[in-house]
Amino acid sequence: MATLKKLLITPVFVLFLFSSCSKTETEFPENPKQSMQEFVIQISQYAKKNKSNFIVIPQNGIELAFTKYNSSSELNLEFTNAINGFGIEALFYDGHELPIYDRLTMLQKFSERKRVLVSDYLSDNSLIGDAINKNRNEGFLCFPRLNFNYDYTHIPGRISKENKNDILTLKDAQNYLYLINSSRYNTKQELLDNIATTNFDVILIDLFFHEQPLTKEDLRKIKKKQNGGKRLVISYMNIGSAEKYRYYFNNNWSINNPHWLVKPYKGYENEIFVKYWSKEWQSIIYGNDNSYIKKIIDAGFDGAYLDNVKAYNYLFSDEF
Repeated sequence: MATLKKLLITPVFVLFLFSSCSKTETEFPENPKQSMQEFVIQISQYAKKNKSNFIVIPQNGIELAFTKYNSSSELNLEFTNAINGFGIEALFYDGHELPIYDRLTMLQKFSERKRVLVSDYLSDNSLIGDAINKNRNEGFLCFPRLNFNYDYTHIPGRISKENKNDILTLKDAQNYLYLINSSRYNTKQELLDNIATTNFDVILIDLFFHEQPLTKEDLRKIKKKQNGGKRLVISYMNIGSAEKYRYYFNNNWSINNPHWLVKPYKGYENEIFVKYWSKEWQSIIYGNDNSYIKKIIDAGFDGAYLDNVKAYNYLFSDEF
């Protein structure tokens, strides 16, 4: 018994016990991309179980839709079938015109099955038409934004391919509005009124207005375009980093406390990259009645727009 007792309090043995029981929670996965693929699929499965026609759109990281994460490989059908489209920032323009990257080829392959939404960042108004045309030629939806709208705070006056059609699926859409920052609006009603008077086919907004969630009644007011056609309303949701201003965040939390808060997000002081494979983090996002995605569904949104899906790369880069 004395020998066993000594063994039990040996630090090495304690470390062994901890690592054996919590390996997936404390260590980085062997394949971070695969772990993100699985996370997105699980979110989609849970959401569609609650609402069969729920739309799931990851943003950035198009390589996740492929078996070997490059344009010469085949589509990963399990992942592709779980989502309804892909959002991409800065494809043709990021303040200046960008060279053609390998991801354009990947997006072209993906768009044969699902919709691509592009948010190009432009240095001046004269480039808007070119950005719209470049995306239209590929069959992509385009949301051009200028420097004053870098954080998605403004509703543009110009709508590409405005129409009166009912938009019942993402494939029906001809344009979209990306408006996830409502800081310009003093009241929720002001925000809703400004959206209601537009003819965008798809609206990307936040579930919350000044930390208060939107309701089914709120969404009813904006689910029709001003011209009478039905449209889709999609909620933004960050799955790769925790946001300090969200309902789930405890003010006592900090890096490594809890253990899945792992790395500051450079340039975004209110965000912390997470170990997205952690069951604790995943339970915040999906799988129960208090989860983020369930709140989105209960509010009456048509889908979710998943940001920081590319955390599998950001966690291992000094750039972020």
